[in-house]
Amino acid sequence: MKLYYFRFPNEISNFGDNLNPWIWEQLLPGVFDLDKNTTFVGIGSLLNEYVPKAQKTAVFGSGVGYGKGLPKIDESWKIYCVRGKLSAKALGIKSESAVTDSAVLIRRLYKQASNKVNQFAYMPHIDHAIRGDSAWKLICEQARIAYIDPRWPIEQVLSAISQTEILLAEAMHGAIVADALRVPWIPILTSARMFPFKWQDWCSSIDIEYQPHYVMPDTKLYPPGPGVRSSLRYSIKCVQQAPQRFLKALGKGDAKKMAIQLADIAKTSKPILSSESRIEQLTVELEERLEQFKKDVASGYFHHSG
Repeated sequence: MKLYYFRFPNEISNFGDNLNPWIWEQLLPGVFDLDKNTTFVGIGSLLNEYVPKAQKTAVFGSGVGYGKGLPKIDESWKIYCVRGKLSAKALGIKSESAVTDSAVLIRRLYKQASNKVNQFAYMPHIDHAIRGDSAWKLICEQARIAYIDPRWPIEQVLSAISQTEILLAEAMHGAIVADALRVPWIPILTSARMFPFKWQDWCSSIDIEYQPHYVMPDTKLYPPGPGVRSSLRYSIKCVQQAPQRFLKALGKGDAKKMAIQLADIAKTSKPILSSESRIEQLTVELEERLEQFKKDVASGYFHHSG
């Protein structure tokens, strides 16, 4: 069976995507090889027209997203669970298939740090980490907030998240792992380019409403949106959400402007954390479905002829 997940060209590492080999090779040792006849679709917004055709396809905690179309699901597919209710609805499958993002299984694999090093840390979306690169470090230094780069090695990101008291996250899998490891988080949005559907999908699974805190972006780092209208709408939301924050940042240099906004969000916003009972319930549900997958593998369900 081949483990399918998104990989950036040029060997760029991304935390959310690279959770796949880190988690699945521990939970399902010996299951994965390079056999393309059977595909395991794991962590990520992978359920689109790009899922490779295979004789058998297993889906475990993935979400609908990106791409322009949906995968063609037929009897060769076995969906153990998807990220949330929105993914189930988009695919036209039973609502019982919605559990949560399978990255939540990190709870059973990672022993979090007992000591907290950072009061606040910020983790951007991978696209913005690439575009902004070293500028993010300066922005976070000016805001007196630690910086977590999604391109760092998995263990380094996990350690940084677990040593943080409150995570400001634009990277959704930063927030998912923080919540799983019981680190409160604040959702951040720095551009109209981001994809709210996947956040809403996951948040629905943990009984949280997705309400991001807007940051007026540094135009030198990346353009604010895919078009003039979306950029204008985004700018209006920034001003409407927190007029005082916007006024504080007005007239400052781009990096300083973002630093002021991030620092203000950290100090004034209420962090989010799903309930202990809910996250444990979801983790157990994922484990039960993983056991079913293991039984199917052992029974030869995914074997193919020829």
